[in-house]
Amino acid sequence: MKILIPVDGSVYSDNAVAFVASRTTLIGTEPEIVLLNVQAPLPARASRLVSREALDDYYKDESEKAFKPARKILKNAHMMAHEVAKVGNPAEVIANVGEEMKADLLIMGSHGRSALKGLLFGSVTNAVLALTKIPLLMLRDKGAPEKDALSVGIAVDGSKYGTTAVKYALKHIPLFGGTQAKFHVINTVSDYAGAVMPDMTGMALPALSEDEVVELQKSEFAEAIDPVLPLFEKAGVKPKEVCLVGNPGDEIAAYCKKRHLDVLVMGSHGYGRFKAAVMGSTATRIASIADVPLLIIR
Repeated sequence: MKILIPVDGSVYSDNAVAFVASRTTLIGTEPEIVLLNVQAPLPARASRLVSREALDDYYKDESEKAFKPARKILKNAHMMAHEVAKVGNPAEVIANVGEEMKADLLIMGSHGRSALKGLLFGSVTNAVLALTKIPLLMLRDKGAPEKDALSVGIAVDGSKYGTTAVKYALKHIPLFGGTQAKFHVINTVSDYAGAVMPDMTGMALPALSEDEVVELQKSEFAEAIDPVLPLFEKAGVKPKEVCLVGNPGDEIAAYCKKRHLDVLVMGSHGYGRFKAAVMGSTATRIASIADVPLLIIR
């Protein structure tokens, strides 16, 4: 597995490195890890005042400050990484390096919380989401898991995006602790109980009986879940099937918190960078109200 981790020396990027270092099962597969530091170029006026050599030394020193703590974390876990230092627009460089190395996963730590301003994960992370289709794991400000076998939620809705998320998780199952990981396949169905219809006097009457509501919800859930169950069976994994009712973003976020899930995997096709909808409305909602690490599969 090829993993790209942008680092800047902050506790947030250190958390991203620590997450990989905590993956005992993944270590056994000898992953290819690349640490990337991107220095924003100094203003032209400032750079003209120093020699090219001095400027290069400055960028090198700043990158070293970012690599040093990450290097120590990986060394303690007996893991090796290739280090790449670049100068340029951080988001663009991260996306380009990820494409060049054909990364299987991009991991970024972030502390952004402002959904209304479109900065759910900070401007750099948000921009990277808009620029790349590489699966991106966003860890927020959480530390590394203390256990190897994780509790993993995978949101599915019957679309190809949910199926893609399941296929990715099972293909890279060592990332989550192998077959010992606990998978929760989550689908949110409609709350048909609120459906009403007016009678001849104009009064609102229930359009469906309680039994009819239950049957509709069962049918909707089966349509979303049944296509992915053979994938788990083939991988030798038995997931917990979870049926939620109501608003997908709110209900999934609440479930993740209640069950203390370690990561939530979601497929997405969103591209609306300027509307804070890069991940799609459901993922964006979850990101704004929950702190569960999100793995977005484009």
